[in-house]
Amino acid sequence: MAIVKPFRGLRPPREIAQKLSCLPYDVMNSKEAAQMANGNKHSLLHITRAEIDCDEGTDIHSDKVYNKSAQNFSDFRANGWLKKDDEPRFYIYAQTMEGRTQYGIVGSASCDDYFNGVIKEHELTRPDKEEDRMVHIRTNNANLEPVFFSYSSVPEIDEVVENVVTNQNPEYDFVSEDGFGHHFWVIWDKVANKRIEQLFKNKVECTYVADGHHRTAAAARIGQERKKANPKHTGDEEYNYFMAVHFPDDQLSIIDYNRLVKDLNGLDTNDFLIALGKYFEVTNVGADIYKPSSLHEFGMYLSGSWYKLVARKGTYNDSDPIDSLDVTVLSKYVLDRLLDIKDLRRSDRIDFVGGIRGLNELQQRVDSGEMKVAFALYPVSMQQLIDIADSGNIMPPKTTWFEPKLRSGLVIHDLE
Repeated sequence: MAIVKPFRGLRPPREIAQKLSCLPYDVMNSKEAAQMANGNKHSLLHITRAEIDCDEGTDIHSDKVYNKSAQNFSDFRANGWLKKDDEPRFYIYAQTMEGRTQYGIVGSASCDDYFNGVIKEHELTRPDKEEDRMVHIRTNNANLEPVFFSYSSVPEIDEVVENVVTNQNPEYDFVSEDGFGHHFWVIWDKVANKRIEQLFKNKVECTYVADGHHRTAAAARIGQERKKANPKHTGDEEYNYFMAVHFPDDQLSIIDYNRLVKDLNGLDTNDFLIALGKYFEVTNVGADIYKPSSLHEFGMYLSGSWYKLVARKGTYNDSDPIDSLDVTVLSKYVLDRLLDIKDLRRSDRIDFVGGIRGLNELQQRVDSGEMKVAFALYPVSMQQLIDIADSGNIMPPKTTWFEPKLRSGLVIHDLE
């Protein structure tokens, strides 16, 4: 069963919470981070993307950047921009997008649960990205940014959350620059905190990494590293846990994650369409953007026209959690067999675009000549993600896109 505990969060005063909060470190580059933090001394980006306070061109993985991050973190605390709660608590973090609100419980997840399989993954991680986050944690002695978890919904947990949000005013409540609402409560009641901890322990068999696989792996490995280095280890130390926001699965939805390809591997448009016909029913639907409406249906933009592609029987196996995925169908029969793109993680001929940007971006990048063809996919379901994680399988790269992204800085997990 899942171990999730309250913790003494480091939090900003209410009046600067919106200014201090920011998007996760990995959804932007250095130039974008500098633009976002421009004129805002309170932005957590001065800690999570500290290269913006170093000379232009500084290696983002250099000691100079990590040390600047630690210095800025220390300054934030000294300035009173981050203050530690006086006792361990759970927090509720809710997000609103397009009239829909999802409510997550912020707590500290167990590093041991990561290694014993209670925390389940659906993506592979890269050692270099893990190491970067591990250095960041070592340098700051904190989990600065939360990871995004899900769990099979529990009515009793929902009741506790509903009681808090109904009877308490939020500590923070604002709309970010992207139009999403962010609402944050501190659970002050000791009985409610204890009940949440017990409900996870007794009712939640496992949790799922929805977004933040590298941060999860890095945090768990730091816990393991410190455990081995501490001859007086008891299991109660703060390094045994890391910060995660836990959302019930029935409140989440996944957005489509689409593909762009630079060339047709030597084929002309007509030959490519003929080759596609072996695996798909291909219909030219004209100039209007075509958005897939069901599984095994794709939109394709090529040479000024949108096409509807419907996968033929035999190209997918709905009884297999991996072979039933549309990203698998597209990768196997189009990207690999027709376009000779074998390694989605390393090929420079393919790009991936989250559906939050809209299908207009796909069309614009093809029309500009930057890309040759675009593929719009129907989004993966939460049940598909859970089935794959439960079976021990790994999704193909760039399969899921969760939105809104968690804001960093509303609460930080200090490992002291």
